[in-house]
Amino acid sequence: MPMKTSLPTIFLGVLALLLVSCEQPVTQDYAAEIEAWRAGREANLKADDGWLTLAGLFFLNEGDNSFGSSPLNDIVLRTGPAQAGVFTLRDGVVTARAPAGETLSVNGRNVDAARLWPREGDARPMVAVGPLTLYVHYSGARLAIRLRDRDSSLRQRFTGLRWFPVDESFRVRGRYVPHDQPRTVELSNILGDVERARSSGSVVLTVGGEDLRMTALDQGGRLWFIFRDLTSGRETYSAARFLYADVPDEDGYTTVDFNRAYNPPCAINLYTTCPLPPRENRLPVRIEAGELDYKP
Repeated sequence: MPMKTSLPTIFLGVLALLLVSCEQPVTQDYAAEIEAWRAGREANLKADDGWLTLAGLFFLNEGDNSFGSSPLNDIVLRTGPAQAGVFTLRDGVVTARAPAGETLSVNGRNVDAARLWPREGDARPMVAVGPLTLYVHYSGARLAIRLRDRDSSLRQRFTGLRWFPVDESFRVRGRYVPHDQPRTVELSNILGDVERARSSGSVVLTVGGEDLRMTALDQGGRLWFIFRDLTSGRETYSAARFLYADVPDEDGYTTVDFNRAYNPPCAINLYTTCPLPPRENRLPVRIEAGELDYKP
């Protein structure tokens, strides 16, 4: 004899199916959004001005620092003239000058000499030598010349990024707690230099059953987190990962989405100078979301 099913049971079953059908597109849309963001990150890395093109970091000595393809230079280039020019550091000011009777290409203009630091205006002065670009970079209090090479071996050998599967449980709502006064946070970088950043508050949130408090750095109208967790040095890069979140809403909350956590450039490129996380951002929980360690 066939089993009878009550109307309330049928109603509950239909309701459950409707709820599942309503939730699924949201989950699929979210996963697609994260995958698109990840594809954009990889495209930015591989661009002509992406982190994969960094091919040198040369700290300047006070006085003249010659550069060119000859091995007799202070800064030896992969290609270009034997003597391409001289960078001069004097009392915190960096200039570049061409050899006598020649010119340098600085931001597309041929000049005899140019001031590179401190910069004048918004455009960073950049010296071009064929596929190479050289410009001033500072690490802590030290000034250096950073070299980009569009044909760098690192860019040519890049194998692609790896990620944890998208997991919406790591998209967490957090409460923003402002400091009494904005404070300066001192961060060591991987070279041992100290960098300074401004912080106006922290975010309190719960991840994996753990109540956490993360210092947020003020960065371009957003909240920037530098953090380490129990996957660091195992599945993820040992030094740190980076993550951005929107400024808090009118109720004082923001969303911290660890699926968008990504490696600093020093996970891939030795010529970068990445900051390390403040102690309170070393989290006693496994964040199994976001970018995995790079494997060339």
